[in-house]
Amino acid sequence: MRACCHWPAHLKRKRARQTRLPKGFVVHSIFLVFLGGGLGSVLRYGTGLMTARWMGPFTPTSGWPWGTFAVNVIGCCLMGVLFRLLPLPEEGVPQARLLLMTGVLGGFTTFSAFALDGALLCMRQDQTGFLLYVAGSVLTSLLGVALGLAIGKAIAA
Repeated sequence: MRACCHWPAHLKRKRARQTRLPKGFVVHSIFLVFLGGGLGSVLRYGTGLMTARWMGPFTPTSGWPWGTFAVNVIGCCLMGVLFRLLPLPEEGVPQARLLLMTGVLGGFTTFSAFALDGALLCMRQDQTGFLLYVAGSVLTSLLGVALGLAIGKAIAA
């Protein structure tokens, strides 16, 4: 895991000189984030439906929040891959990062649902489930990012 946690060489370079943004760049960027966020939200909804079908639904009184768990871990792994593969904004135009990382993955992953799911486990007094869910989500998400960084590094090599 150590090798995938080092900063890529392109991040160690000096910052590029500040330049003026092209006319319409901000509006175009907002549109990309909007479009990606919508797609990511639909993908999150679909993932929730699939996990409810395969693993059973999560309700305030029963079940496990597999849908939220899955989108956060998968999203973290994809974030690591995209971080390694997509050019930094200083190296070119950041449209791919805006669309995929900020938009799609921002809409796909969800911290608010994670917090609510944890609260529901507490409300039903399932302390073991709560601890396993919170610790498991955080640890597997961090491992997902590390795995994604390693995969991205291997692909880029």
